[in-house]
Amino acid sequence: MSEELPVSTASPTLPQTETSTLNGAEILVECLIRHDVDFVFAYPGGASMPLHQALLKGRERLRTILPRHEQGGAFAAQGVARTTGKAGVCMATSGPGATNLVTSIADAKLDSVPMVAITGQVPQSVIGSDAFQETPMVEVSRAITKHHYMITDIHDVARIVKEAFTIATTGRPGPVLIDFPKDVQLATLEADEIDFDPPMNLPGYHPVTHGPHPDQVRQILAAIRHSKRPILYVGGGCITSGASEELTKFAKKTGIPVTMTVMGLGSFPAEDPQCLHMLGMHGTVYANRAINEADLLLAFGVRFDDRVTGKLDEFAQHGKIIHVDIDASEIHKNKEAHIPIVADLKKTLQALNAMVEDEAIPDVSDWHSQIDEWKQQYPLKFRDSSDEILQQYAIERLWQLVRERDPYVAVGVGQHQMWSAQFFRFNKPRHWLSSSGLGTMGFGLPAAMGVAAEFPNELVIDIDGDGSFQMNIQELATLRCENLPVKILLLNNQHLGMVTQWEDRFMDGRRAHTYLGPVDKPEALGQGDGTHGSDTYPDFVAIAKGYGIPAEQVRDKSEYDAAVKRMVETDGPYLLEVICPYQEHVLPMIPSGKTVRDIITE
Repeated sequence: MSEELPVSTASPTLPQTETSTLNGAEILVECLIRHDVDFVFAYPGGASMPLHQALLKGRERLRTILPRHEQGGAFAAQGVARTTGKAGVCMATSGPGATNLVTSIADAKLDSVPMVAITGQVPQSVIGSDAFQETPMVEVSRAITKHHYMITDIHDVARIVKEAFTIATTGRPGPVLIDFPKDVQLATLEADEIDFDPPMNLPGYHPVTHGPHPDQVRQILAAIRHSKRPILYVGGGCITSGASEELTKFAKKTGIPVTMTVMGLGSFPAEDPQCLHMLGMHGTVYANRAINEADLLLAFGVRFDDRVTGKLDEFAQHGKIIHVDIDASEIHKNKEAHIPIVADLKKTLQALNAMVEDEAIPDVSDWHSQIDEWKQQYPLKFRDSSDEILQQYAIERLWQLVRERDPYVAVGVGQHQMWSAQFFRFNKPRHWLSSSGLGTMGFGLPAAMGVAAEFPNELVIDIDGDGSFQMNIQELATLRCENLPVKILLLNNQHLGMVTQWEDRFMDGRRAHTYLGPVDKPEALGQGDGTHGSDTYPDFVAIAKGYGIPAEQVRDKSEYDAAVKRMVETDGPYLLEVICPYQEHVLPMIPSGKTVRDIITE
């Protein structure tokens, strides 16, 4: 089995040591190096101190970055994984350190992100005795990992690390936990006893690596040939499989319009005329209408998430569905497929491109005319403001100013996340980082931190909201101390904007703890006049400067371009706070559980 599963291994040379023995922690660190790990985001504690001593010894070959919170470190590991496809690595001590990784592990599981999370554990002799900082991490994370281990024998360290990286990165990627008791970290082996490339023991693990059967390819092409209104509905699986180039080639060859999930953004060029951009709850009207009217739905690397489908039994009910996914459990899970195909998406598109012929391409000119009419009738838009900076304007203008640099953009969760998906155009995969399945506030800053570690010479931007930003604001220290040049565009409306929007739309505007300022302000109960005073809370510029990061605040549209230019041109990290109105709503919007017929555009 081990020969069938690809895994990266480094040269067989042993690490430089003063003795002929290695302890368990040193073996694990050497294994990380041999699996081409460049960064470990690790926060130390009592149960992981041997691991950190081993990381110190290996610092010339493996960079350890100290986050200021374990969750921040795990999201930074995701930043590496989401932009490279390699497994990101994070590490924490036992107990609270380990449980602080749980949210990011769950996030990685829902978004199919390859990650290896390593946690220190109390010695085996006291496991189960409620020892100091003991938490049963395997049990805690069982349902939110792709797989999980506790190392109980030093002889198993190299095998478990090899298996962890293999499982995390093959098939449908996901997070793997390695729980490492302190006594095993400190146990020793003679160097000549250690096999750093041992055989794996994964008898039940058979990830899909194959492409489709030729008959399935012919079925897809036959369905396309007989369609008049086909549409490509593309998700994160396209990016994970590295299929974006093949997808673009197929779409251009067939003329089929393309719409993407929030996870799929960048898999097809946003500025291409065939692109319908994002679909779903806050997707474009034309994408949602096209899905509703299509007679053939080519669902590639998607999971028919409820934020996309709305009322499930009325989603794409007029057309035939072809569903291609590497994970068999996704087939028929939410929506019945007429042609279900369990296969690697890149290989599927390669086969389609190889077999498609001119006579198999339908005439979709009328279909494009209809879509163009919808595009003109229902464009993404926002109101014109005189002096104030609307969030939509700030994001779209930022894109216009930096598009030539092809930046990496991470976001928090909320209105700014959806506006970024709408108004920042991505023409390449792996440049957009969003906590999509779990919707984790606090994702943006540390995720960008990981990207900046991996790509220090590229432009990396965190577009954040004041609510999300404060969830992991401590990582400003990591940016400065580790010299990570993240640019932060902080859209501050003093509210939890998305929840406020739902209050406005569905709860008669009653404010229930969505104002982020002092409770004695009238805005706390929704009684403000809609303006922000000069004393917005907190003082983010002062906070950033306290961490040693240059920062400024802008409120007037006329100041914005120059401020963005200063942010981008300043060496190192930078925070630009933009004061925005809190009455803005993310539109279009399909209310939860509703259909395209219920879409809100005003």
